[in-house]
Amino acid sequence: MRNLIFALQFLTRLPLPGTSSAGANALAAAAKWFPLVGLIIGALLAAAHALGARVDPWLGALLATIAWIAITGALHLDGLADLADALGGAHRDPAKLLAIMRDPHTGVFGMIALWTILSAKLVLLMLLARQPNALWALLLIPAWARLGPLIWSQSLPPLREGLGQHCARTPQWTLWLIWIALLGTASWYVAPGLLLAPLVLTAWWLFLKRRVGGMNGDCLGAGIETSEALLLGLALLQL
Repeated sequence: MRNLIFALQFLTRLPLPGTSSAGANALAAAAKWFPLVGLIIGALLAAAHALGARVDPWLGALLATIAWIAITGALHLDGLADLADALGGAHRDPAKLLAIMRDPHTGVFGMIALWTILSAKLVLLMLLARQPNALWALLLIPAWARLGPLIWSQSLPPLREGLGQHCARTPQWTLWLIWIALLGTASWYVAPGLLLAPLVLTAWWLFLKRRVGGMNGDCLGAGIETSEALLLGLALLQL
């Protein structure tokens, strides 16, 4: 239970009791609960979406988008902006890429990435409101997206010492397969398009491997945001 609380504290801004867990070992142990944290986030998003959609689908989409930002504290959005700035300004120079990601300021590439991802989520959430199992799909999407960091951090080399490295440990193949099986089974019943989620996670792994050369906390956060937007689109598919 302590590891789950630590995972919630790390990935959300929900008010929770304190825990003595800290450091690299604690984060690595808590990472196995990331998809469950995603389910909790998804439940809160579904509640916000349902509340607003009682008035209008656009209001449901807006409330869910705001809740998404508030619950996570924009943690992953910050990673997306940092990675976008680095990719846009580093010109494939590894040292410069890391230097830009460490810069606390947000540049034009980061601002464009933030505008794009938030606009995409808002529109896709509105379209999702028209689907019969919209709330169930919204429950699963953050869980699928947070399975990504568990896999990426354990199978890609760290770019530097930091939060991404602290999540890393020997690949836990059995744990990955358990979560894929559980989320896949649920997706089969409520949103078959989400069965393509493993392909989305694999695509981000390939992107980090070939374009970035590894991972860090910013890469993991950017992967969560990108995966969530793509999964919202996949949830609209009627397979």
